[in-house]
Amino acid sequence: MEQMLSRQEASEAVQDHGWRFLLGALRTSVPVGSLAQAIGLAADAVAVCGDHADRHLRVDVRPDRVVFTLQSSDRAAVTARDVELARRISATAEESGCVTEPDIGTGAPRSVQLLEIAIDALDIAGIRPFWKAVLGYADEAGAEGPEDPLVDPVGQGPAVWFQQMDRARPQRNRIHFDICVPHDEAPRRIETALAAGGRLLSATRAPAFWVLADLEENEACVTTWQGRDG
Repeated sequence: MEQMLSRQEASEAVQDHGWRFLLGALRTSVPVGSLAQAIGLAADAVAVCGDHADRHLRVDVRPDRVVFTLQSSDRAAVTARDVELARRISATAEESGCVTEPDIGTGAPRSVQLLEIAIDALDIAGIRPFWKAVLGYADEAGAEGPEDPLVDPVGQGPAVWFQQMDRARPQRNRIHFDICVPHDEAPRRIETALAAGGRLLSATRAPAFWVLADLEENEACVTTWQGRDG
């Protein structure tokens, strides 16, 4: 049985290797100069992961970058094995003249991130089957309850989770975005959003999440792994 890591353990284990912990996964980006180079780097990563690649590694290959995500798929969590594989991938990238990085302070358009859609509901169990069917989504590994989140089985779309309402709230948006960013990227992201006309509605749960809104009160949360334990 692979050892599951806490959020703090996972984050600290890969921080210095150019990875960040996001929503139960490790994620990094590697800038490249061509699609051929990207494919070659992806192949090298699969090779160094060996037999563990299929259960742990997801790769997004583009002409300008390769994004690697590591998570133990059967547990939807980060384990010691994922940390080991992250270090292997960083080493093989360095050997190829590349570098794994979370795109923080590099001038990149944005850092590595993951997107979730949150739906407020009075009857989560009642609406969840509809969203599962209309999106073609599936249960996350180990989370198959009537109020648990839904995930894209092919890993292309954002996760959907449901937030319990205590009463009906007419004239209020009921769907909002959660943007999970590296913990050391959150301040800059919030500052940028506020400078673009946004408003900070609440920081009472920071650094787990900050609630922001646009000029018409449509909400979005900037989230990190921090502040979620205990």
